[in-house]
Amino acid sequence: MTKIVLVTGATAGFGKAIAERLVGDGYRVIATGRRSDRLDALAKSLGPALLPLVLDMDDTAALRALPASLPEGWQEVDILVNNAGLALGVGKAQDSAVADWRQMIETNIAGLVEITHALLPGMVARDRGHIVSIGSTAGTYPYLGGNVYGGTKAFVAQFMRNLRCDLLGTKVRATNLEPGLCGGSEFSNVRLRDDAKAAAVYQDTHPIQPEDIAETVAWVLGLPAHVNINRIEMMPTCQAAGGLAVARGVKV
Repeated sequence: MTKIVLVTGATAGFGKAIAERLVGDGYRVIATGRRSDRLDALAKSLGPALLPLVLDMDDTAALRALPASLPEGWQEVDILVNNAGLALGVGKAQDSAVADWRQMIETNIAGLVEITHALLPGMVARDRGHIVSIGSTAGTYPYLGGNVYGGTKAFVAQFMRNLRCDLLGTKVRATNLEPGLCGGSEFSNVRLRDDAKAAAVYQDTHPIQPEDIAETVAWVLGLPAHVNINRIEMMPTCQAAGGLAVARGVKV
C-alpha cells in the first residue's frame, strides 16, 4: 500500500524539496500552502502522485475540517510533515513588534498543533503513522533576537517529546528535526523583509540546503516500523553552538 504524506508549507524551500523527494521515493503526497500557483506548478511537475491543497495554517476552521475535506482516496494520511513555519524580525525583545510575535505563535505553534490534532486520531485508530515536525536549533540555543521564534521552536521540541509519550503502545511514531543554518529557502527573506540582508546571512558560508532536509526526512521515514527517531539536531560544518555571552563594563 502506497503511503500518503501531508507536507505543510510545500510551496518553497524545505516543504517543496520534501514533497519532491517523497514523490520520487514512491509516496503519494498532499502538498499544502497558501500560494495556489506554486502548488499547481508542483503538481504539474510531479504528476498524479501529488495533490495540491491550498491551506492557510492560521485558518483554524479549515485545519479542523481537513480530514473530512480531503478527496476520496486521500483521507487516510499516514505521515504528517509539520514544515510550515516562519521567523519575523531579529530585534531585541524590547524593540520587537508584538504583531510579529503573535504571527509566529499562530503559525509555528497554533497551526502545528491544530493540524496534528486533526490527523492524529486517524493514525491512532489505524495503528500506523508518523508525525515529523521541523523544529530548529533555535529551540535549544538562545541567540540575540531569537526571543519568540526560539520560544516557538522550544515548544515544538517539548510538544514532540510529550507526543511520543502519549503514543507509547501504538505504532505511531513522532520525530523532531532541528536544523541550524539553512539556505536555499525564503526563511531569511521573510524574516528580514530585505533580500540583500537575507543574502548576507549566508555570505561565505556553506549552509544546509532544502535537499539535505528532504534527505533526512526520507531516511527517518524509511527506517523499520519499530524504530522511532526522537530528534535529530543538524548543523552545517561551518556552524557550532556559541558560548555564553558576557557584557563588560556594566555597573551594578
